[in-house]
Amino acid sequence: MKKILFASSAIVAVAFAGQASASEPIKLSVGGYMEQWAGFADQDLDSAGGRVNAFQSDTEVYFTGSTTLDNGIEIGARIELEGETSTDQVDEQFLFVNGGFGRIEMGKNDSAADAMGVTAPSVGPVGPNDGGMEDWVNMTVIDTVPSSGDQNRVTYYTPNFGGFQAGVSFADNSQTNGSLNVSTTAGSQSIYASDTSGNGDNVLSAAVAYSNDFDGFSLGLSLEGENQGEGNWYGVGANVGFGNFTVGGSYGRKEDDYGLSSRNSTTGLDDTDAFDLGVSYAMDAASVSATYAYQETGSTETQGAALGLSYTLGAGVAWQSSVFWFDDDKAGAASDNDGYGAVTGLKLSF
Repeated sequence: MKKILFASSAIVAVAFAGQASASEPIKLSVGGYMEQWAGFADQDLDSAGGRVNAFQSDTEVYFTGSTTLDNGIEIGARIELEGETSTDQVDEQFLFVNGGFGRIEMGKNDSAADAMGVTAPSVGPVGPNDGGMEDWVNMTVIDTVPSSGDQNRVTYYTPNFGGFQAGVSFADNSQTNGSLNVSTTAGSQSIYASDTSGNGDNVLSAAVAYSNDFDGFSLGLSLEGENQGEGNWYGVGANVGFGNFTVGGSYGRKEDDYGLSSRNSTTGLDDTDAFDLGVSYAMDAASVSATYAYQETGSTETQGAALGLSYTLGAGVAWQSSVFWFDDDKAGAASDNDGYGAVTGLKLSF
């Protein structure tokens, strides 16, 4: 029986290899973006060593390539290289397989819940819902889609059926291919190797989304969630477009034991509830938005708002600006913080 199975596997492998040899070799193309921002912020914690920044930047270079086999299946890869980082130089890296059956991704990438989640419309460099406001001031991050981030995982997306699509992801939270701190006689240094610092708990993510354009308006909906350890997070989102306007919002809830297991259980945590609301208006090369977000975790209440502007100066060149406000109300007046700021700069896409 084993000989029969071995022979069958060999025949399939030879047939697959024959199909691949007739296709074009994979050639990587280069893309990415560069963002350079200048701004200021005023906050109550400035006198106590609060964060004060004049400049921020974010740069990534993408390498993408694919080939189509004789059977019509597309196989490719994507590698994202960070322009500046003190940890993992490669942000995301994964292979993908596309066909009539849908799309499969395998590698270090976002989960289906993260990729398919719909949130309130927001333009500009700073937004209140996980939009970089925390880079300029000391505040609790508001996030209605608090996924597990980049993990080595496998993800499957169904084909699009009349605007409906579903996705599911599985990871083991091993933190593989992370950065390890290694102590040597010369001191501590970081190396890139197999990192097993994760707790090994399974991370299961799933999402269902709908997106379609109708006569005079558009609609985008999402329902997503993730299980890790003993708990879950889940959320919903909706955007409605009519004319040049888009109005929408989202809600997310993270249970107090999300990400915790019997091996690292921590008491005294609280559930987290968050939502955002926003509206945007597009006019030729310019778009403006107003967005508000709120989050509550136990006795901590955080809220933020931002006005955003994005103006396309040319192909791949956009001038963007934001004016923002936040209030972080924590247990004990000494740790409270609030303030405002303004950020402007250029975003280059290539």
